[in-house]
Amino acid sequence: MPRLRLTPDVSHGPLDGAWWPRCDALELELPALVGSLDPSSGTVTRVTVGTAAWPDAPQEVMAPGHVIEVVLTDSAAEAHAITVDCGTVGRWELLVIPPDEPVGVATRLLTAAADAGNPLSAPRRLALAESGLDGQNAWESEGGAGPR
Repeated sequence: MPRLRLTPDVSHGPLDGAWWPRCDALELELPALVGSLDPSSGTVTRVTVGTAAWPDAPQEVMAPGHVIEVVLTDSAAEAHAITVDCGTVGRWELLVIPPDEPVGVATRLLTAAADAGNPLSAPRRLALAESGLDGQNAWESEGGAGPR
């Protein structure tokens, strides 16, 4: 079961994909996330995470060959997200799926967050999934993509 899914090509929404860590210990999970990213994306230099999801996150995490700076934020937008910075090469905003989320819900979230047309933020996407909605109906009721 994949634990990371990124949008193919360029994202046009607030998310660039989703990550489903196995546990809530960032120092254990972050090296695996970094290792699964395409090396041509550059070296991950910093991540920003919400204190609500990662209250015990260290200020630095060792990854193979380098140190990653961890920035903690109280921003509601970062509550269920991680921003991964690769220096000047790129940045990804990923939905963080709680480790204890059931496989079916996690699979739907991985797919939905990696959809390049996804209009929903990480907190909104997760709230819809946990309430049993797929997000598509909510998206359409909130304006959707408009006429095609």
